[in-house]
Amino acid sequence: MQATFANGCFWCTEAIFTRVDGIKSTIPGYSGGTIENPSYEQVCTGTTGHAEVAQIEFDPIVIPFEKLLDIFWHTHDPTTLNRQGNDVGTQYRSAIFYHNEEQKQIAEKSKKRLEESHVFGDPIVTEIVPLIKFYAAEDYHKKYYDLNKDVPYCKFVIEPKIGKMLKQYRNELKTEYVN
Repeated sequence: MQATFANGCFWCTEAIFTRVDGIKSTIPGYSGGTIENPSYEQVCTGTTGHAEVAQIEFDPIVIPFEKLLDIFWHTHDPTTLNRQGNDVGTQYRSAIFYHNEEQKQIAEKSKKRLEESHVFGDPIVTEIVPLIKFYAAEDYHKKYYDLNKDVPYCKFVIEPKIGKMLKQYRNELKTEYVN
């Protein structure tokens, strides 16, 4: 099965989900816009309508979609419109691009549960929209964190997110989900 998430920089999203058991592959890319075959440079302008996303292939027997959503919600700020940290623009918006009606229903239920619990304090602005088209990012974005751990963005932005996820989910997701 596949899931497609936008929650800030796709380097972060890919780095987080590659560390989860049951993930077969992650591909950074673009979705939600109007330009066909967009480039990174085009998407960075914020004028294409595309968000940076990670398309995740997962084994639902090993990790169900609901658990992927738990990781998604808690590894970014879903209450901030078009911004994650210093990454600002519509390309960094929070969105769940569902692949089928079942994913849509699960995502909406998950969002509603979090809104009712007020766990984030502020209203959740995450879009839940159908995946129309996914465009894979240029090759140099793939496995960016793993290949560039000494780059300042990786050390100061991605690494802490991975650390937070590993710490939080080792217990909550039980070690069977996080490697």
